[in-house]
Amino acid sequence: MAGFLTLLYKELLRFWKVAFQTVAGPVLSALLYLVIFAQALGAQARVFDGVPYTAFLVPGLVMMSVLQNAFANSSSSLIQSKITGNLVFVLVTPISHFEFFAAYVLASVARGLVVGAGVLAVTIWFVELRVAAPLWALAFALLGAALLGVFGLLAGIWAEKFDQIAAFQNFLVLPLTMLSGVFYSIHSLPPLWQQVSHFNPFFYMIDGFRYGFFGQSDFPPAASFAVVAVSFVLLAAAVLRLLQTGYKLRS
Repeated sequence: MAGFLTLLYKELLRFWKVAFQTVAGPVLSALLYLVIFAQALGAQARVFDGVPYTAFLVPGLVMMSVLQNAFANSSSSLIQSKITGNLVFVLVTPISHFEFFAAYVLASVARGLVVGAGVLAVTIWFVELRVAAPLWALAFALLGAALLGVFGLLAGIWAEKFDQIAAFQNFLVLPLTMLSGVFYSIHSLPPLWQQVSHFNPFFYMIDGFRYGFFGQSDFPPAASFAVVAVSFVLLAAAVLRLLQTGYKLRS
């Protein structure tokens, strides 16, 4: 386990050493979203019964930050190691592909949760929140961060330059997050777009996490958790296979 623990420590240290950029920056961005949307729509928007719009926003912003930063951690770390050439020093060590996978994903989960906790700690000063089902919230935060950590690992394996990672972030992760119900309930959408939203895996993570706070959701939390869990298992199996074969990692 020494190799796994060393790699995990290296990945944790990597983002923590620049916490002003990797943690404080996303927290500030989420706070700006809250202030702007609360001021613009707080008095007009209606979502769940008995839930002010500002309170509705907070869990969505927390989970959005968790997911985006979990993806950014594994994807940026792996592509940076590939481009600088230091990945070879990891590959020549007696670390199995599963240990490699676990170290990157766990570090991504850690960064996602740290950023999410930071967003929650800052935003709760502006809104009164209750936590109706804390275990559901924790389960979706952990599994969602793990899923995006695996997705970031997949992007890092496939990509050969930073531009390709940026394409994943800008054309997949960001749009899917923004269109997942962070700022609205899908029940406010026309029927067609409600159906389209059900094809977005980010919707189930956001909606399930929000259920943990309010005990209300647009989709049954158990079904949402099943969708996220199946997505994680399938994606993890694919990434583990790529790591085992050394796809785009070994020259």
